[in-house]
Amino acid sequence: MLVASSKREPEDALLPAAKRQQTDGVVSLFDGDSKKLVNAIKRTSGLESPIMLLTGHQGAIYTMKFHPEGNVIASGSHDKDIFLWHVYGECDNFMVLKGHRNAVLDLHWTSDGSKIISASPDKTLRAWDAEVGRQIKKMSEHSSFVNCCCPARRGPPLVVSGSDDGTAKLWDLRHRGAVQTLPDKFQITAVGFSDAADKIYTGGIDNEIKVWDLRKNEVMMHLQGHTDTITGMELSPDGSYLLSNAMDCTLRIWDMRPYAPQNRCVKILTGHQHNFEKNLLKCSWSSDGSKVTAGSADRMVYVWDTTSRRILYKLPGHSGSVNECNFHPKEPIIGSCGSDKQIYLGEIDSKNLY
Repeated sequence: MLVASSKREPEDALLPAAKRQQTDGVVSLFDGDSKKLVNAIKRTSGLESPIMLLTGHQGAIYTMKFHPEGNVIASGSHDKDIFLWHVYGECDNFMVLKGHRNAVLDLHWTSDGSKIISASPDKTLRAWDAEVGRQIKKMSEHSSFVNCCCPARRGPPLVVSGSDDGTAKLWDLRHRGAVQTLPDKFQITAVGFSDAADKIYTGGIDNEIKVWDLRKNEVMMHLQGHTDTITGMELSPDGSYLLSNAMDCTLRIWDMRPYAPQNRCVKILTGHQHNFEKNLLKCSWSSDGSKVTAGSADRMVYVWDTTSRRILYKLPGHSGSVNECNFHPKEPIIGSCGSDKQIYLGEIDSKNLY
């Protein structure tokens, strides 16, 4: 039984009596009587429509991610549920993962796409088998809200989590408890792994990013520059740069290569907004590393060119704070989720994106 729905927006509504026809990536709308061509939209992806609206969550949606193959979306909401959606066709919701006892604040696919890792204020981190929709591991050693999580890209099945209890914990999905605890003095609101999974990045309410050496279990570097709470971070596809988002309304790009200059902040991107809601707005890279995106409290989806720092897109549609945006791994599609309980999938110009 489907518990959610999707609908096409907005090109099907351009003409009430129009007939829709698609050939070689071009959507043509013909007047039903005269057969006159009245509109044509160049299609750039395999989406059913240039914009798809996915509805069904009963609360604000804080996180959404594309499967590594790009055919499924996972979303986490204030309603405590994780929904799985098909990207193509009618974008139907085909599975619901239940178990968290509070909102789902963050989730990630493992690199092979077989599992989903989720974090919640119910003080737990959970691992799910995405094939059958079953919880396979519950990690409950944090003593307060778990704000964020991140799986390692390669190597053993490692996961890092960050909590309001002032710790980041390293988990190995093959073992029962946390294998390492990284203590901080402040709440941790964003975490990440280095490309080789030998370092962990943490950010929190002290406005700085700490780089932890896992072998020595100590901070080896402090990345300073943000002037408010770090809300999200993601490593670039090639592992060389770290993107961070903060409540100071800036995105920063940090050079994480071994012999980079001491001042590792190489780019500052602005335009998006954080507000009194204090949501942990995420950020992400395009698959080729040339673009980054972030949501905004002003209800817009922002896309920047990392070379010029120019805003390429400022996309409307949401009626609440946009909490996370992500690029499709293979096509010029951007997905976004918001406090309005909605997810949008939209085509963008492939010339600008790839």
